[in-house]
Amino acid sequence: MRTLRSFVKRNPSFAIGSSMIAFLLGFMVLSFFWTPYPPNNPSALQQLQAPSFLHWLGTDHLGRDVFSRLMMASQTAFLVGSASVATGSLIGVPLGLACGYYGGWFDLVIVRILDAMKAIPSLLLALMLISVFGSGMTVTVFAIAVLSIPLYARMARSGAMQLKNLDYMQWTQLIGIGSGRILFHHLLPNLRSSLLVTASLGFANAVLTEAGLSYLGLGVQPPDPSWGKMLSEAQNYLFNAPWLAIGSGLSITLLVLGFNLLGDGLRDLGDRRRKD
Repeated sequence: MRTLRSFVKRNPSFAIGSSMIAFLLGFMVLSFFWTPYPPNNPSALQQLQAPSFLHWLGTDHLGRDVFSRLMMASQTAFLVGSASVATGSLIGVPLGLACGYYGGWFDLVIVRILDAMKAIPSLLLALMLISVFGSGMTVTVFAIAVLSIPLYARMARSGAMQLKNLDYMQWTQLIGIGSGRILFHHLLPNLRSSLLVTASLGFANAVLTEAGLSYLGLGVQPPDPSWGKMLSEAQNYLFNAPWLAIGSGLSITLLVLGFNLLGDGLRDLGDRRRKD
């Protein structure tokens, strides 16, 4: 217990961020097995009911239980964030490692493509992809996952360029170790801390992008719930039913803030270990 208390004092950002994420993750896992009411079942007799013992966060304009929809919408948020991290890690990291290690024309071409993608705001680029492929859950997840690739590729490229000129890395080349083994057995393990920080910040960015797209009506489509879509539907009832916006707005804030704090905590932890 004393060790845990000491760790929390030394890493408050990590502890607070992890607690927020753990709470919402448990909320999401529970939604697979139980919700107070069917999240997509409307009721003309229960429209815009205030929070009560029966409906903890009230009901929306169609009579659907807001708390149940919040629970189901958490699945969308974690799905989008996880897909973004997985795609960025599996495609962006190897691509960045290869660019940083080999350099030359390959690095030049890939970096120009990454620069072009980063020059366009992520929300605008996602809108372009959705306008081509259409809206919906699958396309939204695909668009946000593709947008995550430059973030991971740049991180891996920067790390590879710094590490490849170190003495022990040059020795691995001299003794005939293959490029693939160098990339994934020598370069990649040294980038674990940076990758974890990038993943936590990338997860938060993916959740925000999905919420923005759904708020604009171009992301997840009804009847599938999304925190961004719930905010969009709530804006017409802010004065007579403010509870509609509180749950979804607070959920987005907690999840994004949690992953940002986790990223800060991981960065501080990595810096402290390097100093030691």
